[in-house]
Amino acid sequence: MIPDFQSIMLPFLNIISDGQEHSTNEINDQLANYFNLTPEEINTYLPSGSQKIFTNRVAWAKSYLKRAGLIETTKRGYLKITESGKSFLDTKPQEINIKVLKSLPVFQENYGKSNKEESVNDNENFHSKLTPEEIIERSYLNIRKNLSQELLQKIKSCSPRFFEDLVVELLVKMGYGGTIKDAGQSIGQTGDEGI
Repeated sequence: MIPDFQSIMLPFLNIISDGQEHSTNEINDQLANYFNLTPEEINTYLPSGSQKIFTNRVAWAKSYLKRAGLIETTKRGYLKITESGKSFLDTKPQEINIKVLKSLPVFQENYGKSNKEESVNDNENFHSKLTPEEIIERSYLNIRKNLSQELLQKIKSCSPRFFEDLVVELLVKMGYGGTIKDAGQSIGQTGDEGI
C-alpha cells in the first residue's frame, strides 16, 4: 500500500541522515524499498494522470521537511540533511507529521503567520493522509459528479421539445450538421415520441 506523505517524512529524513548529498531519484528508490512497494504501486498515477502518486507524496514530504529546515537543496535534484535535521533525529522521534513540524521555529517562520481561516483549514488538513493535490482532485471529481447529476435531473424535468433542441444544439457544437439554422433543426411533431 502506498504510504501517505506524512508517513514518508521520518523514513525520508533517516535515509539522508548520513549528511551526504542524495539525489531525489535515489531517495525515491530507497523509500519504495523501505515501504516494500510493488512496481504497480510505484507506477500508479493520480486520477488526473499528471504524476505518480508515490512520487507526488515523496515530493510533499520533502517540501514540508525543507520548510521545517530539516533538509536543504544542494543543487537541482539533490538534497542533504541540515544540522537542525540531525539534531531533530537525535531526539529519536517516533513519527514526523505536520503537527510535529509546526512546533519547530523554522517551520513557523517559513510557514508564516496565518489568519484564522487558514488555521482552520490547516487543522482539518493536517489530519488528512492525502496530499493537497489529491484533496483538490477528489474535490474536483466530487463537484463534477454532483454537477452532472444535477444537470441530468434538470434535463429530465424539461419538455421533450427542449430535449430535442438540446441534442441538436449539442451535435452542431460538436461539429455535426453545420449551423443550427442550416442543418440543426429538431423535427418534433406531436406524438412522434421525440428523439
